[in-house]
Amino acid sequence: MEEMEEELKCPVCGSFYREPIILPCSHNLCQACARNILVQTPESESPQSRRASGSGVSDYDYLDLDKMSLYSEADSGYGSYGGFASAPTTPCQKSPNGVRVFPPAMPPPATHLSPALASVPRNSCITCPQCHRSLILDDRGLRGFPKNRVLEGVIDRYQQSKAAALKCQLCEKAPKEATVMCEQCDVFYCDPCRLRCHPPRGPLAKHRLVPPAQGRVSRRLSPRKVSTCTDHELENHSMYCVQCKMPVCYQCLEEGKHSSHEVKALGAMWKLHKSQLSQALNGLSDRAKEAKEFLVQLRNMVQQIQENSVEFEACLVAQCDALIDALNRRKAQLLARVNKEHEHKLKVVRDQISHCTVKLRQTTGLMEYCLEVIKENDPSGFLQISDALIRRVHLTEDQWGKGTLTPRMTTDFDLSLDNSPLLQSIHQLDFVQVKASSPVPATPILQLEECCTHNNSATLSWKQPPLSTVPAEGYILELDDGNGGQFREVYVGKETMCTVDGLHFNSTYNARVKAFNKTGVSPYSKTLVLQTSEDTDSEEQTLPFPVPSERLPLRRMSPFSSTLNLQPSFPGRSYFDFRPSPHQLSLHSSLQSLNAPVDIKKLLAVAWFAFDPGSAHSDIIFSNDNLTVTCSSYDDRVVLGKTGFSKGVHYWELTVDRYDNHPDPAFGVARIDVMKDVMLGKDDKAWAMYVDNNRSWFMHNNSHTNRTEGGITKGATVGVLLDLNRKTLTFFINDEQQGPIAFENVEGLFFPAVSLNRNVQVTLHTGLPVPDFYSSRASIA
Repeated sequence: MEEMEEELKCPVCGSFYREPIILPCSHNLCQACARNILVQTPESESPQSRRASGSGVSDYDYLDLDKMSLYSEADSGYGSYGGFASAPTTPCQKSPNGVRVFPPAMPPPATHLSPALASVPRNSCITCPQCHRSLILDDRGLRGFPKNRVLEGVIDRYQQSKAAALKCQLCEKAPKEATVMCEQCDVFYCDPCRLRCHPPRGPLAKHRLVPPAQGRVSRRLSPRKVSTCTDHELENHSMYCVQCKMPVCYQCLEEGKHSSHEVKALGAMWKLHKSQLSQALNGLSDRAKEAKEFLVQLRNMVQQIQENSVEFEACLVAQCDALIDALNRRKAQLLARVNKEHEHKLKVVRDQISHCTVKLRQTTGLMEYCLEVIKENDPSGFLQISDALIRRVHLTEDQWGKGTLTPRMTTDFDLSLDNSPLLQSIHQLDFVQVKASSPVPATPILQLEECCTHNNSATLSWKQPPLSTVPAEGYILELDDGNGGQFREVYVGKETMCTVDGLHFNSTYNARVKAFNKTGVSPYSKTLVLQTSEDTDSEEQTLPFPVPSERLPLRRMSPFSSTLNLQPSFPGRSYFDFRPSPHQLSLHSSLQSLNAPVDIKKLLAVAWFAFDPGSAHSDIIFSNDNLTVTCSSYDDRVVLGKTGFSKGVHYWELTVDRYDNHPDPAFGVARIDVMKDVMLGKDDKAWAMYVDNNRSWFMHNNSHTNRTEGGITKGATVGVLLDLNRKTLTFFINDEQQGPIAFENVEGLFFPAVSLNRNVQVTLHTGLPVPDFYSSRASIA
């Protein structure tokens, strides 16, 4: 019953309805509250004045106009009709329910009727506080609205059923318990309110005050008021108008507007509507029952979610702990190998120390003996032993010269831990939720107009089909080895564009892509054929690159061909260096993209590249679009170029912008996994020339060879020539070859490399032709 209480309260005053009336919108109001929210309309705007003046605006248009005025004023808290002198702006108050209450624009005239039924001002308008529909009142005023006797009866029964003590109806804030009830006033009073509002003197002295319980009973036993017709106050309702859907009296059928309407007996319609309401309530009751069961289900779900969360967290912790234990065990095994290597190196060095110590002691003894023999004055005695001593001295000297003074063991540990696959697996560690009902994503489409090659790099772009409704969580890009071999994964991620570096020059690659989500993997896209830049013989001179558009017009067509020859994917690691590309290259370097008059071999004989910040040591400082580098450390640090070479002849130069305190920077080539925190050439992954201000040396795997006079200063130029056709590496200083050919039999994938410290700054120059004297010498050979 308490849940019904809000339905029994007036939206204006917030109290239980007193003498409720029914508005045309089917909402209810207390009769007194309805009078409080009346608003008087200007005389010139009334429907009567409009009809008298012959205005073409209908009553319906007037009501709509009036509603617009009320809406606009309700937002500001004032009810008025601005612009009319007869209707001054009147501030509004708020009811307990938050509804604005507009006081009457003029005091009601004295009348013999009760205040609630007294005549209202002419041309008054009432707006429903719940649905905001407006209605112009006719001459009957509020008497034209029917009274809701059923609602009064429900409120009486509800109040009688409440077990709590009756409260005073006149207390303003916290109602106190009522002590008496006036039968004539029909009001419950507490003692303070009775003394203040109902003193026992004057006309009020004749009123009968009874206890609250007796007053409740007298209310229940009082005869029910009979509903009368609103148009004919002396007639009771006897029939029901089906068209107007309202009770009417006999006189309404004879004289009123319902004379031509279909009517039915009031009792029959009363039973029919009760039956319809009961049926509607049955459906609503079923929905309420289902809602209660659903709430129980949701509460059970809350408990189940909490239990599952605890269980899942425990399982997750156990799985992560297992991974940590496995990593700790592997760590212990690797440390054991390092300790074993450590002990082996110490044993070899200590054995060599012991051996050298014994041999040095023997040598020292022989030397002291020989000195004493030299002091001998007997010639014949000296000559008897001199030949033997000379042979022993030469033999001992030869023994020291056979690698005895060379360390048998290096101080470096020939162990390199590759943890990148494990780190990648840890970063990709995630929850897997497989739903059989969810489909796999559609096959991606390669965007041929955005795919291109540049030097030995390829940029590929793809997208989902336009009508695809299944989202993709990521993509897998695969390339073959350039010789029609197995496909390898070169990129896995969410990007839809990727640039693959480190490809072979003058090679043809096949590329394909597929999408994946939690359910599975899509089919492969069409296979795309990529042609990397072509290397040429050294005598073929090159044009500046990139060529301006006015010198090298491009065809606006796809430079690649696509086929439907799909091949299965084979797992395996790739040596390709991949990175997402935020932009596409504007110049296609494949053969098909250039017009015939251009000598393509000459155009593509050189490679343009810069230093690679992604693979460099963290102490390297880049500037000038990654063409200039220096270092923040006093130790040597390595930086590589972005482009790798495996075929052809390539030449680049580095100018020394700053050279302080005579350091020895190193220039050369290296593998992608070269050590970055030591001088270039210290390990077996780099081939370099390191040079100071006076001389230079070649170095590979910490082996120093071919000391050559001539060094570098500020402004010097160091050239590096990598001839992979002849498998040689040559160095130049200020356009002069420095020493002989530095290294021979070099093959594989090489990246330009430099090592330097904070005392050196160099700038890279690429796209250069091979030196003339080397070209002529190569042509003679």
